[in-house]
Amino acid sequence: MDTSLRWTTKDLAALPETLDDTRYEIIDGQLFVARQPTFEHQYACSVLTAALHAWSETTRLGVATVTPGVIFAEDEAVVPDVVWISRRRLREIIGADGKLHGSPELVIEVLSPGRSNAQRDREAKLRLYARRGVDEYWIVDLEQRIVEIFRRDGPALSIAGVIATSADLRSPLLPGFAYPVVRLFFRQDA
Repeated sequence: MDTSLRWTTKDLAALPETLDDTRYEIIDGQLFVARQPTFEHQYACSVLTAALHAWSETTRLGVATVTPGVIFAEDEAVVPDVVWISRRRLREIIGADGKLHGSPELVIEVLSPGRSNAQRDREAKLRLYARRGVDEYWIVDLEQRIVEIFRRDGPALSIAGVIATSADLRSPLLPGFAYPVVRLFFRQDA
């Protein structure tokens, strides 16, 4: 692979439209391509978004959404699975193009099958989100049925805990928010 080539948002705009929801992301100038997520992946994203939306409607502190475009720089543009952003910060970073041009407070990625997907989320995106000022990063591991929580610790995002299905998701960013981890995982027999 030619590491001298640095992808930019202009390069992404020149790619042909796809009909299969292929996701293109650029992290530190490197192109990452992901295929359509699985049903279980989308289920977890939908459940998290709904829980965060319900809490946000009650508190009026922010908004949650799925797969927003987040452009940090010309060579750093990603599509997180779910974000939560305060209303104040949203006003500061929403662009005329409808994309976010700065960090949401909370970013959530649901791991897709495959080593390269997990490596992208656990390494490349963790470094990117730390560098770009995300306050908290959750990684939902469908296989292990856990949620890894990373919180801002100076310039880094450090592991703050691993939440299993017997516990609730909570965050200092979201006062009073509590959601049972077990509900994130689809069960056909339920």
